[in-house]
Formats: sequence, structure tokens, C-alpha cells
Amino acid sequence: MDRRMFISGMTLGLLTAPLVAEAQEAAKVYRIGVLETTSVALNTVNLDGLRQGLRELGYVEGRNFVIEYRSADGRPERFAALATDLARQNVDLILTRGTPAVQAAKRATDAIPIVMLGSGDALGSGVVAGLAHPGGNVTGLTSIDTDIIGKRLELLKQAIPRIRRIAVLQNMSNSAVTHQWRVTEVPARSLGLQVQLVDVRRFDDLERGFDTATRHRVEAVVIGLGGLMQANLPRVVDLAAKHRLPAMYPSREFVDAGGLFGYGVSYPGQYRRAASYVDKILKGAKPADLPVEQPTKYELVINLKTAKALGLTISPSLLLRADQVIE
Repeated sequence: MDRRMFISGMTLGLLTAPLVAEAQEAAKVYRIGVLETTSVALNTVNLDGLRQGLRELGYVEGRNFVIEYRSADGRPERFAALATDLARQNVDLILTRGTPAVQAAKRATDAIPIVMLGSGDALGSGVVAGLAHPGGNVTGLTSIDTDIIGKRLELLKQAIPRIRRIAVLQNMSNSAVTHQWRVTEVPARSLGLQVQLVDVRRFDDLERGFDTATRHRVEAVVIGLGGLMQANLPRVVDLAAKHRLPAMYPSREFVDAGGLFGYGVSYPGQYRRAASYVDKILKGAKPADLPVEQPTKYELVINLKTAKALGLTISPSLLLRADQVIE
């Protein structure tokens, strides 16, 4: 071979090697496992928030990432099998929402990074060792706030000053929920409210729960956050309307479906923010080194159509406090 041709070929190979490596890296399609309580249809708005966050960071679905979606459809006993399935699929990362889902994912794998989209008791349930230094393979966002149940009661009292008896429908098998219930009595007492706990754990409990609330002559209900409520969102809203009970819900999803009030973390915002964790981990960061973020933004949403149907007049001062009013 001609010596000049050999040297020229070697030089070209050295120059193009990094380009080939970059092209191979760019061609990688990350597989993001999503372990959820609800179906894609019920979770569309939140997933759009995730996709928007990923787009802003240069990710294009179908080109450099795909989503492997698994839903327990409101049955937490399914989380273990679904999490194991995602681990066997060898996804690059698992996104979860809710403490039971995070716990199942953590039990299924200690190697695949897990990003929480919201957990009500990540620290108390042992999912992470600490918020500043999570340790292990789990990080992300928590929705824990021990004061939030008191805030919901306060808003409900402000909206309907005459109320004295309120039922709180909670799934007490969820460790995050039991923690919230323990701190309910103090704010209720300060507001002059009697609060009745109604434990609902399965789909069949929902109607019985509302019947129980009605028998106790409550004047309003607070719906606890959890997979059962999320997966059966339309049913919960319909039952509140059927029993003509003003209801405070844990997020705007319920109000969009016809619920009266919603106060809680902005979950589309949580999902969008989670994209930054995904990006950092896919680029090599370890979950153990990424601090868990606590919520900083809450939203109050009011459905005036529902208020009118219940014969309620919402004060202008409360309407001014709302982030959105549905008319």
C-alpha cells in the first residue's frame, strides 16, 4: 500500500472515530418505565407535562426515548408484578407516582434508577434515607405536607361557613394517608369542625363510604389522595354529586371532571419537573446524589358549575384566591 495513502487513511479514521461514537450515542433510544395507579387516559394531562419537560431538554418521543407504561388501575396489589415486569424489561429508568408504587418499584430492583413523581411519605415509609441525601436508587419529588389537610379544611370552611360536620374519605392502608390523618384533629378543632373518618380501600367501598357519610349527617366531604381515588375519579365525583355533598379534592384532576373544589400540588408541574431528574440520571448522575424536592406550588381550583348545581354561592374573596375558576 502507498505510504501516503496509509497515513491519510489512519488520519481520517482518527478524525471520524469520535463522530461515529457520537452518532452511536445519539442513536440510543432510552426506555422509560412508568408505573402508575391510573390508565393513560386518566393520566393524559400529567403525561403531557412530562413530555413537555423532556422536549425542553432535547428529548423526542420515538426518536431518543419511548415510554413503557404500566397501570395498576386502582389495585395496589398489582404493583409488585408490574414493577417486576418493568425490571425484567431492563428499562433505563422507572417513574412512579404514590408511595405504594415507589415501594413496589424499590422492592423489584435496586439497580434501575427510580424517579418519584410524587410520594406522600417517601421518608417515613423508608423509600429514601433522607431528602437531601436519598441514598439507594430512588429520588425525585415528594408531595408530603402535613399541613395540607388543615388547609383543605380551612378552604372548605371559608367556602361554606355554616358547615360543622365533615367526613374524610381515606384509604387507610396507604402509609402516607395514615400519617396525614393523624394530624387532622388539631386543625379541625381550631376551625370548630367535627371530622368523621371513613376508611375506603376497594372500589366496592366507595359507594358504602358515601352512604356512611350521609348517615352521619355530614355537610361536606374531603377526599383523600391515593390510588383508589385517582383510578376511580369519575365514580368519586359522581357519588359526591349523587349525595349532594360539597367535596374538597386533593388535585385539580377531580375538579376538571366536575368536582367542586381542588387544592393540592400541581401534578402536571410535578411531572414536568421530573423530566430534569430523568435527564440528569440518563446523563450519568446517581439517584443517591440528587436531593428529593418538596412541593413549593399549590393550586386552588373551583368549579362554579358544580357550586350552582349544589345551590352554593362562593364568596368573591375565595374566587380571587383561586388559581383557576371553571365556569
